[in-house]
Amino acid sequence: MSDDPTTGAMPAVFIGHGSPMNTLEHNAYTETWADVGERVGRPRAILCVSAHWYVNITAVTAMAAPPVIHDFYGFPDELFAFDYPAPGSPELAEEVADVLSPSYVGLDRDSWGLDHGTWSVLAHMYPAADVPVVQLSINGTEPLEVHLELGRRLAGLRDRGVLVVGSGNVVHNLRRLDPRLPDDGTEWARSFDLAAREVLTERPGDLVELERHPDYALAVPTPDHFLPVAYLAGMADAAGVGLDLLVGGYQLGSLSMASYGLGCHPDGAVPDDVHVDESLPDPSVVPPDATNL
Repeated sequence: MSDDPTTGAMPAVFIGHGSPMNTLEHNAYTETWADVGERVGRPRAILCVSAHWYVNITAVTAMAAPPVIHDFYGFPDELFAFDYPAPGSPELAEEVADVLSPSYVGLDRDSWGLDHGTWSVLAHMYPAADVPVVQLSINGTEPLEVHLELGRRLAGLRDRGVLVVGSGNVVHNLRRLDPRLPDDGTEWARSFDLAAREVLTERPGDLVELERHPDYALAVPTPDHFLPVAYLAGMADAAGVGLDLLVGGYQLGSLSMASYGLGCHPDGAVPDDVHVDESLPDPSVVPPDATNL
């Protein structure tokens, strides 16, 4: 595949967001997110597909002022006080529903908002919170292929100045977190992450084959954090290109922090397997799989 996306189109990104504490931290991951924001520039609006709006319907936030949702447990008060008062865009919500037709897309005017899968990332990409933001839910009743196809349909938004951001983690297993591996991955996590990297960078339209990987069940015990990357894979497939790895690495054994870009590869070498400290709640108070990170 060519390394160049459609000429003149807005880039798109998938961010491995990890812990919500990344909102407040400055490390190699968040520096990459900030760098991407600088390279992309100011989009007309942002459409975010967050792992944390995983429901049984496809919906899009359609309010003018979306509330900020603190959807996690056990973290410091400073994180619960964090605000990201970005405006919404009912107009973009209507556009999303239109481009995804004939699939049904509900217009959510009062039940959701911006969850931490969105604002923990945008806090670094667009810290002024002055770009309109809309969230698209992940319909958990649909198979991977449907999400890949929805990504293909969303590709046209790139030509309308919309930045699409997927936010999740390619490997995300909170029940297998290992504090002995603060900045490393287990063998199975690395195996699946590297297999996903090969598909995403070379042939993103074949993403569904990863469901047959021997470590898929461990890497993706629930599909919520994996599915956001399907939207970027679909967009890349529509453009006839592979995604670029923006940053790679692992945390606590069972989290991949890999981020991918379409049309926004940084200059120079891609940082990989970076080492950072990440704070998590005391496991004796809040078990890791109950934090909702």
